[in-house]
Amino acid sequence: MSHHGPKHFNAAHRLSIRVRYHEIDGQGRVHNSQYLNYFERGRVEMLRENGISYREIEETGLMLVVKTMHVDFHMPAEFDDELELLTTLRHCHGARVEHAYRLIRMGSSEADPRPSETVIVTGHSIVACVDREGKVKRLPKLLQLGLS
Repeated sequence: MSHHGPKHFNAAHRLSIRVRYHEIDGQGRVHNSQYLNYFERGRVEMLRENGISYREIEETGLMLVVKTMHVDFHMPAEFDDELELLTTLRHCHGARVEHAYRLIRMGSSEADPRPSETVIVTGHSIVACVDREGKVKRLPKLLQLGLS
């Protein structure tokens, strides 16, 4: 890898997401499968923000694969909504990393111009470190140092 990771890992990351037309279903709402894509973007961007390249991890022959994914749907999101995803690192040890997610829509109304948050989905995941043959491996040192 080209660097040794961050001295201090920022365990919370915010990502702005605008809902694109191809992400909605026939009801005009974000299709449920898209939230998994949003969560993955949050995980990858959290690493990038902390100076860790997921591409470089894969170049070593290791991959971070989803073992468990849990999503709670609270409210629908629609085309062109501006959303904010908060991805939080909950736990990192051995061969696994646990994240939590909170996707919100910021808004206000003419009656109440104060900013408000509408929770769209929440969730959590466990990703495991494996080699190209699918065998479980300890997280690379770069991640152990950055995520511990």
